[in-house]
Amino acid sequence: MESKSKSRSKDEKGKVYLVGAGPGDLGLATLRAKECIEAADVIVYDHLANPEMLGWARADTEIIYAGKEPGKQSLGQAEINALLVGKAREGKEVVRLKGGDPFLFGRGAEEAQAIVDAGIEFEVVPGITSAIAGPAYAGIPVTHRAENSHVTFFTGHEDPAKEESAIDYAALAKLGGTQVMLMGVERLGSITREMLKLGVRADLPAALVRWATTGRQETLTGTLEDIAQRAVASGFEAPAVAVFGDVVALRESLNWYEKRPLSGKRIVVTRTRKQASALSNKLRALGAQVIELPTIRIEPPTDLREFAELVQDAHIYDWIVFTSANGVEAFFEIFFKLYDDARELGCARIAAIGPATAQRVKDFHFHVDLQPDEFIAEAVAKEFRKQGSIENVRILLVRAEKARDVLPRELSAAGAIVDEAFAYRTVPETRDITGARNQLAKEGADLITFTSSSTVENFLALGLPWPKGMQVASIGPITSKTARDQGLKIDIEARRHDIDGLVETIRRFFAGNSTRRPMD
Repeated sequence: MESKSKSRSKDEKGKVYLVGAGPGDLGLATLRAKECIEAADVIVYDHLANPEMLGWARADTEIIYAGKEPGKQSLGQAEINALLVGKAREGKEVVRLKGGDPFLFGRGAEEAQAIVDAGIEFEVVPGITSAIAGPAYAGIPVTHRAENSHVTFFTGHEDPAKEESAIDYAALAKLGGTQVMLMGVERLGSITREMLKLGVRADLPAALVRWATTGRQETLTGTLEDIAQRAVASGFEAPAVAVFGDVVALRESLNWYEKRPLSGKRIVVTRTRKQASALSNKLRALGAQVIELPTIRIEPPTDLREFAELVQDAHIYDWIVFTSANGVEAFFEIFFKLYDDARELGCARIAAIGPATAQRVKDFHFHVDLQPDEFIAEAVAKEFRKQGSIENVRILLVRAEKARDVLPRELSAAGAIVDEAFAYRTVPETRDITGARNQLAKEGADLITFTSSSTVENFLALGLPWPKGMQVASIGPITSKTARDQGLKIDIEARRHDIDGLVETIRRFFAGNSTRRPMD
């Protein structure tokens, strides 16, 4: 896909990419899908495409929702086709983001035909289909040497304009094997009755997998005879994949995804969009449904020239102290624009608060000379005092604007000559391109995580209703104090004040306390 830097003339046509978003798990999106989203001028996305994928888009990308939801007005297919063609004729790179695979029981083929008819170039980016991923995440392999030699996919939601079904249920009954149905939960009763009438055995194992591969995944099992009644009784609704076949019985031993420690838990991550993935990915790996709701955004400092001048003179200092990974990145971005040799840093030694900050320093191939056991400013000052007198020692403190003044005050009190280099500033995140705020209001959450005082303050400044029962997790005592000062109760505080420590404390907190509704 072309980069934005390569501009098109007004007369040059754009291109449409029919991109499969996969079944929901961000980890199952393809690299090609991510590349297309990152380079898109326009993204037209569906209801079942994970909206967090939109976070990969540029800030200036036009994002258009074209999802079809039951009971809600949406764009018709002809309107979507015209939209794709129209945007491409403006010379734009257009991504049509579709749940699963664009050519499996979606309307990707119809859209492709309309694009071809309009003389527009297009590309198909296949996606992992929920027809395979859904059962797999429920512990159901669609094939097994001892159970079946074939698998059949069919849709329970055909074109309503058809006078009669194109699905030959009699042939399906004779074919046997594993059968996977997409988009038919609302017609499950009539479909299973038809299958029973045509001779499929009543005790054939059956399963429904809802919101497959996401933190909202639920699985309901039964038999062909009772699965529809069980679905009604439990309020089981679309979107779901249905599986019929003896392979369903393997779930009893192969169910891996729903047994993870945070399965069924909704957890809000309030870090910046760029930083959120580190925490989100670890929580998702433990089974949580993560709602990424960034409350802050990192911006350059108010006086970038002053910061650059301090970076340029960094070699005159005895110590450079980094208080965050953001500060490390900002410092070395400027440093390597000014110098092409790392040795220009001179003899300055480096101190870092916390392992994440230290690791970011090491990523630039510099050694960390001082790192306190506790990941707070007070601990850095204490560690310096352990080294002996710092009278007249020159220290460059690389930090955020409006950060606490504890560290420069204590170092100066101990006799050090401290200069503050303001590397960045945090500002409230006003954009909500993924619809996370609406999702939180609609679905609620079990837990919200705060990783800094600014995430607390800016989340509360949004004025969002506090979901019933949502508990609070804090990365450490400074963040906890800010939250308590704002009237919040801290339910979880990380024992070790970094992302790994926060995740582990959350895992321990929920261990053995799952309120997930059993459905099997």
